[in-house]
Parts: sequence; structure tokens; C-alpha cells
Amino acid sequence: MAAEESKIPVLAVVGPTASGKTALAVQLARAFGGEVVGADSMQIYQGMEIATAAPTEQEREGVPHHLIGFARPEERFSVAAYTALAQQCIGEIWARGRLPVLAGGTGLYVDALLDHIEFSGAPADPAVRAALYRRAEEEGAQSLWQKLSRIDPDSAASLHPGNLGRVVRALELFETSGLTMSEQRRRSRQTPSPYEPFYLGLDFHDRQRLYDRIDRRVSQMVENGLLEEARRFLALDPAGTGAQAIGYKELKPYFAGEMPLEQALDNLRRATRRYAKRQLTWFRRNERIHWLFWEEYDTPAALYGEAYRLVRESDWGQKQ
Repeated sequence: MAAEESKIPVLAVVGPTASGKTALAVQLARAFGGEVVGADSMQIYQGMEIATAAPTEQEREGVPHHLIGFARPEERFSVAAYTALAQQCIGEIWARGRLPVLAGGTGLYVDALLDHIEFSGAPADPAVRAALYRRAEEEGAQSLWQKLSRIDPDSAASLHPGNLGRVVRALELFETSGLTMSEQRRRSRQTPSPYEPFYLGLDFHDRQRLYDRIDRRVSQMVENGLLEEARRFLALDPAGTGAQAIGYKELKPYFAGEMPLEQALDNLRRATRRYAKRQLTWFRRNERIHWLFWEEYDTPAALYGEAYRLVRESDWGQKQ
């Protein structure tokens, strides 16, 4: 493939959690000679593979994956830091003559990268940030997310309450500049994006089918060792970023003897469903996404085939 007007083509696979993004991204990467770049705000952390449903070696099917499991859980990893790494990664993939395939459900990461949104110039105030973290300790991370949802519902829709670092950053920006993160993103598109993306999205006409997949995933995560991973992780970093991740914070009451396991798992299923709904709210605003609905295909192979056809026959595909 060759980029037109020096823009790098990027194939982006997006959608809610448990919708099958990993498998589709792998199939497309194999078909088009690509490598996968993760766009998940929690899969970047080490030691959280089960809770974040990070792709296993078997699921990767030999396709190189990048920006997964590389950051320490105690790191406060910003959107700007992610985009800087992703830009470097995409450039290296393209230089090798391969197609970058971006796959993930964190809409803020996807948009910041592909729309070339600049965050580096946003003001910072350590005192404001420290006060926000103190409030999170006293009232819980959920209270900060609720505050953000009142001030900036668009940004809140892209974050689950456990993404404490990003929730704090959005509130810090508002308190120091008077700008919401959404407005800052709108104003920050000062230079054209270096990428020419083609978006594919996965969803269901019947939302309950997605929720059923989420419930099955939670059961599979437990079988794969979620309890052991969460117990080990919380013991090492009880107050860090990972401790607020979906899959860990819902299990904390169980580990403390305050709640039966099945109730904790029900809370995990419910939290994951709410997160999936917020992801869909975010991605639905992007009119460039070509949506594929699972009910319209008899088999996964049929859906993968349609995805391949959409890419190959599109104007984007014809130019590559």
C-alpha cells in the first residue's frame, strides 16, 4: 500500500467492550499485511491482562501488537503521552511497509490520535490536581466522574469512573482554564492530521446480545484467574490507577469480606454494561464509522468477509 499526499493510512476498529474488536482487527491485519496498535486506556498497564481482556498470544494469531501491557500501574498515563507513543509506533509500522491497524474502545485515545488533537499545551496546576485526588480518596472516584458528567458530559461519556487520572485531568483543565476538555479538543485541531483513517465499528441491533456477551466474558475471566490477578494486583498497588479499573474495584468488597462473591460479580457485570453504553454513546457521534452489526451475519467469518469487502472497495481502499 502507498499513502496518498504523504498521509499514513490507518485502519481503525472500534466499538464497545466484548464486541469482538480484537478478532476483527487480527483478521484484517492478516488480510492487509498489518500490525495492531492498541487504543485501550487500561490494556496499556502491565499485570492486568485478565481484567482488561488484553489479547492473548493465541488470539493475536502471530500478528504483532503494540502499546499493550507496557506501562507500570502506578504511572499516571496521559492522553498526550499515549498519542506521542502511538504516533511513533504508527510511523515505524508504516516505514516497514505494513498497515497500521488501530484497535480499541477508548474513544478519547482514538480521536486524539487520528484527529491530531493537541493536549500538550493545556495548563496544569499541581495544587488543583492534589485537591481533586484528595476528594477522590474521601468521596470515591465515582463522585469526581459525576462532577465531570455535569460539567462536560461529552468527555465523561468517553471515560469510565475508574479512569481516575483522566477524570482528574479533565476537571483540572476546567478549573484552571474555564474550558471543558471537549471545548479544548475542538479548539486544538490547529494542524491537519497526518493520518487518513478508515473506521469500522462493531455493534448489535439488540443491546441485550452485547450485554449477554459481557456476562459470558465475566464468567470466562473468572475461569481464567481474575480473582487471583485482582487479589495480587490490589495487594501490590491498593490505591493506584489499576485499583480503580473495572474488574478490580468491584471485587474489593468481596476480598474485604463485606460482600458475597456472586454479588460482587453482578456489580462487575453491571459496571461493564454501563461502560459499554458510554462507549457506544461516544462512537455514535463519529459519522465516519462504518458499522457492522453481528445479527446480520450467520458466522464470524461472514462478518469478517464483509469488513474486508468494505475496506477493499471503499475510496480509502482503492487509494492504497
